[in-house]
Amino acid sequence: MPTPPATATNSAPPTILLELVDEQGNTVGTAEKLAAHQAPGQLHRAFSVFLFDEQGRLLIQQRAAGKYHSPGVWSNTCCGHPYPGEAPFAAAARRTYEELGLSPSLLGAAGTVRYNHPDPASGLVEQEYNHLFVGLVQAPLRPDPEEVGETAYVTAAELAERHEKDTFSTWFMTVLDAARPAIREMTGRACGW
Repeated sequence: MPTPPATATNSAPPTILLELVDEQGNTVGTAEKLAAHQAPGQLHRAFSVFLFDEQGRLLIQQRAAGKYHSPGVWSNTCCGHPYPGEAPFAAAARRTYEELGLSPSLLGAAGTVRYNHPDPASGLVEQEYNHLFVGLVQAPLRPDPEEVGETAYVTAAELAERHEKDTFSTWFMTVLDAARPAIREMTGRACGW
């Protein structure tokens, strides 16, 4: 059973540890979440979830305006970091429920991708070994307003239009492109993914 993040008894923010990894994804230690994202960044384990409705539309979310990292930008259905020792699949399912109030259907692994994306707006760095997951949404959403500003279901064409005019997370296209083979297998090529 994973250990949840330690929380302080005063008004200090909770201490959240991330799992540091090597280039092959092997655990090499831990680091505090903010410290791991400060330049030049420390390579750590992450996950990204892509959920689709029965019409083959991708559920995207706008990150809440109060988040310290990449607030107010659009991104994939859910993303985050496993606790040290927590399986990426379990973390993906947990965070999808915590952020969106739903448990995905048919959630499956879609590979991994390693990237290094500095965020010019915040100065933070996404240096991640990211586990990708795809699945279906078959229940109503109940987003947590502390985590999610807005949600939208989009076709591939609608996403391309939205990507032209709205601000998306620095990692979004990298994780989407890496997940496309699994997305196409699940949704079928007719959906345009």
